[in-house]
Amino acid sequence: MTTTSEPARTGPRQTLWLLRGTVTLGAVAVLAQPVLAGVYLTGEFDFLGYHGTNATIVQSLLLLQGVAALLYWLAGSGSVLPLLFTTAQFIVTGLQIGMGYSRALAVHIPLGVLVVIISLLACAWVYRPAARDPRSSRSMR
Repeated sequence: MTTTSEPARTGPRQTLWLLRGTVTLGAVAVLAQPVLAGVYLTGEFDFLGYHGTNATIVQSLLLLQGVAALLYWLAGSGSVLPLLFTTAQFIVTGLQIGMGYSRALAVHIPLGVLVVIISLLACAWVYRPAARDPRSSRSMR
């Protein structure tokens, strides 16, 4: 009687969970931004301060997400795509924060929309089944 054991699962398991956690937390913080701005626009002027504080939280979470994406790519043998979208999001978010503090709303608001789109795309990507595959078994999906 021969028993066949299931081959050991390879791939970015722990690093993927770390990446998923940071991307999800970041997406929640990013989605809070338009809500905080909207409450400010209804006349609750304290919410502009909350909006600014949350922007700092978003940037901090993006730094953590960058570390998680780097670990996912290098230690977990995952795709480089999360590192690329995290880098893009960090740059766009930094520019968007600068435009907000300089009151350049014609640039700040569209950049905010772009940040939300990148966050949601990143969140969708990390929960795809293909994100569990090691990079050697697939091309940059």
